[in-house]
Amino acid sequence: MSTTAEPAATAAGPDGTALAPLSRREVLQALSGLFMGMFVAILAATIVSNALPVIIPEIGGSQSVYTWVITAELLAMTATVPLWGKLADLVSQKLLLQLSFALFVAGSLLAGFAQDTTMLIIARALQGMGAGGLTALVQIVMAAMIPPRELGRYAGVFGAIFAVATVGGPLIGGVVVDTSWLGWRWCFLLGVPFTLLAMVLVQRTLKLPAVARRDVSIDWLGALLLTGGVSLLLVWVTFAGDRFAWLSGKTALMVGGSVLLLALAVLVETRVPEPIIPLAIFRSRTVTLSVVASALVGVAMFGGTVFLAQYLQIAQGYSPTEAGMLTLPLVGGLLVSSTVAGALITKTGRWKGWLVGGATLMTIGFGLFSTIDAQTSPWLLGVFMVVLGAGVGALMQNLVLAAQNDVPAQQLGAATSVVSFFRSLGGTIGVSALGALLAGRVTEDLRVLGTAGGSEAGAVPDVSLLPEPVRAVVENAYGDATAELFLIATPLAALALVTVLFIRERALKTTSGSQRLAEERAGVPPH
Repeated sequence: MSTTAEPAATAAGPDGTALAPLSRREVLQALSGLFMGMFVAILAATIVSNALPVIIPEIGGSQSVYTWVITAELLAMTATVPLWGKLADLVSQKLLLQLSFALFVAGSLLAGFAQDTTMLIIARALQGMGAGGLTALVQIVMAAMIPPRELGRYAGVFGAIFAVATVGGPLIGGVVVDTSWLGWRWCFLLGVPFTLLAMVLVQRTLKLPAVARRDVSIDWLGALLLTGGVSLLLVWVTFAGDRFAWLSGKTALMVGGSVLLLALAVLVETRVPEPIIPLAIFRSRTVTLSVVASALVGVAMFGGTVFLAQYLQIAQGYSPTEAGMLTLPLVGGLLVSSTVAGALITKTGRWKGWLVGGATLMTIGFGLFSTIDAQTSPWLLGVFMVVLGAGVGALMQNLVLAAQNDVPAQQLGAATSVVSFFRSLGGTIGVSALGALLAGRVTEDLRVLGTAGGSEAGAVPDVSLLPEPVRAVVENAYGDATAELFLIATPLAALALVTVLFIRERALKTTSGSQRLAEERAGVPPH
């Protein structure tokens, strides 16, 4: 618990053994570039939340486009996380990090100069590929250098960065949009210089020499089948209820195709020497339950909160900057909860209580948000946000820690990426499904207006241009629809609580991933 007794962090040597221990200062230097890049990458997923109500009407997009600008990034991130995680077990993690940064920069530049919605969605997908690499690799590199017992402290910082970027993005996006000499394009361009700086820091401070552990054999067929199955499912979730009925021939075709592709992916994974997702890791009860809980957290958290900025601007009439400021209690709850939980886990070695407490608060928070409407007081919203943020902060990142602590070192990359993958998958499904439900509910409520709002059916309205009677109806429609989304998310959060109750707490290991890997290769029994 004291710094003198702290198990040393290490980096992997070229022969697979552990290098000399790293001091805490060296660890922080090595993590500086990773954390900066991670912050910018996660920020990219949420910075558009407050900007989209401005962007979409300007370019003539619909509610479906609104959802897809967010979903495209999440989908690309989700689909590529397992591949990045598998590559990290086989080739240079440092090289993969730099490749992730490069993809993210390319996507950011393309989005910043996008001329239409198609180009913007493609750019967001490219950003997502880079963010997927960072999501998996940063946690893998941390686990390689730092023992699980000490990882809680750093994982708490990582969780805080993830949380602040996730929820603080709307505030930054709102300020950018409301600043006349910047404009919405800078929501995408703003992160480019910081990402380039992160690349330089990683190159200079991260001591992870390239290691060719064995002949690389990537399961490209499994990756293709997995990506295709997940993508087809998410496309169905997005379009069902809008482009075609939930119960229809197209639904049967798309769902059936998705199930077939995923079944083939599982078949391939059981037969290849280097599967993208090693099915053996699901023999660990902790990993399996962490995966289920992470997926549910993703559905609830992303699906519920991503539309909060739209609610504040359309249902409550706030500007993008004001809407961002109003989400600060959520940021505060996440930040405090994540850092405090991480520090106390390192101090005590106990972690399950934080999972249970976090899931409980998250469930209560969503239940509270299901009561909102267009007239809900901002002070009351702030209280709800603190409760929800505290719950997510204590739960989300510690599910990864629990899984990492329960698998052999050679499966650290796979376990980390699998938990992250299902969290992102849940988030993407949540955004797509709940976005489709929101669009359907709002369209139905506003059907009586016809073209009174001066825009096409299904388009996101600019409430400042609407006459007062119409504006009141639009505000109430979005308020009621958003409350319904949180009502749907509440039982999912409760199911996550039930799941973590069955996770068995195990003592956190006191050796780093690279040390454990060296011991495993030397035939030393685990301890």
